[in-house]
Amino acid sequence: MAVSMLPRNRQTSLPTGIVRLWQNLGPDIALPLLGLLGFLGAWQLLSWTKILALPGPIDVVMDERSRYLILHPFYYTSELDQGLARQTFASLTRVAKGYFLAAVVGIGMGILVGLSPNVNKALDPIFQFLRMVAPLAWVPIALAALRQNEPAAIFVIFITSVWPILINTAVGVREIPQDYRNVARVLQISRKSFFLKILIPSALPYIFTGLRIAIGLAWLAIIAAEIVMSGVAGIGFFIWDAYQQNYVSEIIVAVVYIGAVGLALDRLVAFIQTKIAPAS
Repeated sequence: MAVSMLPRNRQTSLPTGIVRLWQNLGPDIALPLLGLLGFLGAWQLLSWTKILALPGPIDVVMDERSRYLILHPFYYTSELDQGLARQTFASLTRVAKGYFLAAVVGIGMGILVGLSPNVNKALDPIFQFLRMVAPLAWVPIALAALRQNEPAAIFVIFITSVWPILINTAVGVREIPQDYRNVARVLQISRKSFFLKILIPSALPYIFTGLRIAIGLAWLAIIAAEIVMSGVAGIGFFIWDAYQQNYVSEIIVAVVYIGAVGLALDRLVAFIQTKIAPAS
């Protein structure tokens, strides 16, 4: 009887607050966590039943070598024997160089191709041909031409990631509304003003679409290139070296690093896009 005499708002405030918290944050946190736990549980079950010839997540964590990698990501013994954080940083350094070159060349050539139909007709067959070549096919060519692992790896990143930037930039330039072009002609806007105030703002969403696709391809390319190249510090070389020594648990830990870094790179480019080219 005493409970029923409490004010209605006091009876319902706590449950309502929990419900609102769940509605605002619960699905975004609980559902991904539930999916992750389900994936790990299925993986562990397949490992226990020997359907999957790989160690399960419990085995990976309990393995002494993989646990050392997890707990000591920055250890350093030699150039080729160091923690996964250091190996990842070495790979990211190459990705940054190749990706920067791809962005500069891709955006520049994309604008040129987008503005000139004649240039587009002349170069488009070459672009379409080159972009179909797999990243691994470029590795021996780059090594033969450049004769050093480091510049060869950077070239593979560049040649793999430049095409989505170039193509999306060209599409963005071609999609500039004709009304904008007409107004620029009527007002006799200078080429510099047209470039900075009309072309770039209009094409930015397309450019960032290409940049987001390219950063994923660049990260995939460096992993593949480092696996093929010998004696190059990086997470790709680490995976190949662990495979040769049959350290499967170490490979799984490295794969987790690769996925996490790739996701972070994509989110970083998306964050930069929200600051430079926010959705209208």
